This record gives sequence, C-alpha cells and structure tokens, in this order.
Amino acid sequence: MAITGDSHSQFHVLAVDDSLIDRKLIERLLKTSSYQVTTVDSGSKALRFLGLNEDDQSNPDTVPSVSLNNHQEVEVNLIITDYCMPGMTGYDLLKKVKESSSLRNIPVVIMSSENVPSRITRCLEEGAEEFFLKPVRQADLNRLKPHLMKTKIKNQKPEGQEELEKSNIQPEQPPQPPSPHPQPDSQPSPLLQQQPTNNKRKAMEEGLSPDRTRPRYNGITTMV
Repeated sequence: MAITGDSHSQFHVLAVDDSLIDRKLIERLLKTSSYQVTTVDSGSKALRFLGLNEDDQSNPDTVPSVSLNNHQEVEVNLIITDYCMPGMTGYDLLKKVKESSSLRNIPVVIMSSENVPSRITRCLEEGAEEFFLKPVRQADLNRLKPHLMKTKIKNQKPEGQEELEKSNIQPEQPPQPPSPHPQPDSQPSPLLQQQPTNNKRKAMEEGLSPDRTRPRYNGITTMV
C-alpha cells in the first residue's frame, strides 16, 4: 500500500488495481490532478483500508468490523478500481461498498481493458458513477471532479439542512382561551333582518288601504 500526493490536497482517492503498471499510471494521473492518492493491489486490502474487514464477513461466527474512523487516517472521497482482479473483482468491491451504511456514499468508478456492454451496464446499475476503458487518460479523470464535489455537498448537507429546517419551523400557536366577555355577533339576527321588511310591507299595505284611496268628505257641507 502506498500513499502519495500532498497531504493538504482537497480530495483523497483510493485506487485499486492488481497490475503494478496500471496502478502506477493511475497514481501518476491522479497526482497530476492534485489528488491525494492511496493505492492497493486487491479489493480485500481496499476494504480493510476502508475499515470493512472482508475476512470477518466470511466467518459467520464473527461480527464484521465497519469502523471507518479507526482504520484510516484520512477520509476517502472516491474509489477507482479495476474490474478484473483475482479474488475479489471490482464489481464485488462495488457491491460491498454500496451495501455498507458507512461507505455507500463514496463514489465508485470502475476501470477495465475489456469493452463489454453487459458488464458496463451491470456496474452502473449497481451504483458505479463511471466506467473507464483502459488505458485511462487524463480526460477521463477530469470527469471525476463533479462526483467528488457531489460527495462534499452530501457530507455538508446534514448540518446545513438542520439549520434550514430550524429556520423554517414556525412556532406553534397555543389555543386561545374563550373570552369572558363574548363579542357581539357581527351578523344581524334574523329578527332584526325581518324588521325592515315588515315595516316596508306595512307601509305598502297602508298606502293601498281603501281609506287612503278614497276621497275624504267628512266635514264638508253639501250645498243644494
């Protein structure tokens, strides 16, 4: 296992490949991109570096060790692994990373010298971010930055999300007790609504009564 690159680099990449030549190539390319790099030659060593002991998983009498902080000095921001490796393949490593609650958010990129569409599709469906064909070029590694930034945002989200949720919480209003002095009803009672109508009807009836339609002769003397 070798650790290279500036310790102050922003992102740390774990490169997994059983080929020494390919490991040196990917290490040099990552270093050119100013990444901190750790290289291992097998999937089992990668899991041990990440804190997931594969030997413990194969033994049903033991509990697997998944203590990420106790097994690595720096956080791994991305894993790039070869597909064809003896023992644990890159696909197997991908599955174990995605099945681990402690590691599943780490982006995984698969490399292979064989262009097999079904293999590529299977890896992408399992959660791989990219599938690179060897030899890996600098242009390929330039595509890693968005995945690294996405991981950084995810790691920062819980604290920011918590603050946002706190700011959006409206204080619950306590129920108002009933007022000892009831407020007058703003709506007029049916009785008050009927009074104007009754007055109008009475006035109309009085205006149409015989006493008011006929001429009054009381008090008038008829001259013969």
